[in-house]
Amino acid sequence: MNLKKLTLAIAAAAFAAPLMASSAGAELVIPSFTYRTGPYAPNGIPFADGYADYFNLLNERDGGIEGQKIKVIECETAYNTQQGVECYENTKGEGTLVIQPLSTGITYQLIPKATSDKIPVHSMGYGRTSAADGTVFPYVFNFPGTYWDAASIIVKHIGATEGSMDNLKGKKIALVYHNSAYGKEPIRTLEELAKKHGYELMLLPVDHPGQEQKATWLQVRRDRPDWVVMWGWGVMNQVAIKEAASVRFPMDRFVGVWWSASENDVLPAGKEADGYKAVAFHAPGTNFPLFADLQKYIVGAGKAAGDGSHVGEVLYNRGMVAALWASEAIRTAMKIHGTMNVTPDMVRDGYEALDVDEARLAELGLPNFTVPVKVTCANHGGPGLGAIQQWDANSQTWSLITGYVPADREVVDALIAEDSAAFAKEAGITPRSCN
Repeated sequence: MNLKKLTLAIAAAAFAAPLMASSAGAELVIPSFTYRTGPYAPNGIPFADGYADYFNLLNERDGGIEGQKIKVIECETAYNTQQGVECYENTKGEGTLVIQPLSTGITYQLIPKATSDKIPVHSMGYGRTSAADGTVFPYVFNFPGTYWDAASIIVKHIGATEGSMDNLKGKKIALVYHNSAYGKEPIRTLEELAKKHGYELMLLPVDHPGQEQKATWLQVRRDRPDWVVMWGWGVMNQVAIKEAASVRFPMDRFVGVWWSASENDVLPAGKEADGYKAVAFHAPGTNFPLFADLQKYIVGAGKAAGDGSHVGEVLYNRGMVAALWASEAIRTAMKIHGTMNVTPDMVRDGYEALDVDEARLAELGLPNFTVPVKVTCANHGGPGLGAIQQWDANSQTWSLITGYVPADREVVDALIAEDSAAFAKEAGITPRSCN
């Protein structure tokens, strides 16, 4: 047997006996970019708790991923771009396997840095939408859907509610958005969809942090849009919902993106938030087998990242599903490369070969919890599916009121191709072949 064959045989044997190999293996290091402080803390805390608790569950119940323990390193960004970049620089030398920036502004700054360092970035449902083009952005992933997908799905819901997409002609849709890179992401898509379907688009920016919106909602009352779409975050969301109620805008015609859809956004408005809607890519609540394990091994054992009060909330579940996809990408990387001591570059391969179908979700204790995801070399944006969830103020619960529907791929994919090509030209990137 030559040296190359011997090396491959040893690697295969190591993977076939993961528990034996794990005793000598290094920890799997995953930074958690959190914001437990600042104006966005009410939204940052449940996500960070869900992210940490899922990894901790794997450690406590399974001994980690294939026997390799996971080490989560929290780094506080306060949703500040510069602090986020500092977190990246401070943690990348620790053996970081994947970065979840949890901020569109931070993601934009990290795209060139992480690509140069060969560390995968998963900006899950946020960040630069055209990073869905894996030929131009080999280290950036934004599945299961992008902001542009979300905008299209919301418009589809509006059309369905109005009776047909043809009935959008002559309607007026207002976008109330966080005046930042995040909030501006859907504008181009909504403009293109307005050309296609004939609705009028109103643009209403709200400056950080979003506590002053009186003038915005007086304009809504004056101009009387048929629908309002919201791209908000943090305190902006709850203020907007309260202000919408104050001008008597109907809540069932007010639809947020998936970052404007948590319990924190609606509870402060009380009964007046009843009927508010938002797009979603996973289910709310705890009615899934995995939560029994979370209670047994983590929350009930006093090992939760927080006080356990956020379990099952929308953003807790979102942190959890982000951790699920990260752990499955790491597991896939181990299988591809025949080793449990994976590098970030190997984990990138795991993300690009990720295939978490409904059968696998069921195995993980989360049947019908989220959309099946299959990532490819060319498609880092995933299936681009979304459902609509609605708030019931009486029961104080979110419920999915539609099935998952696809975005308008004709419009969205053309915009992705245009923007990614422009980025490639500007950055001097030759798109790789994915044949």
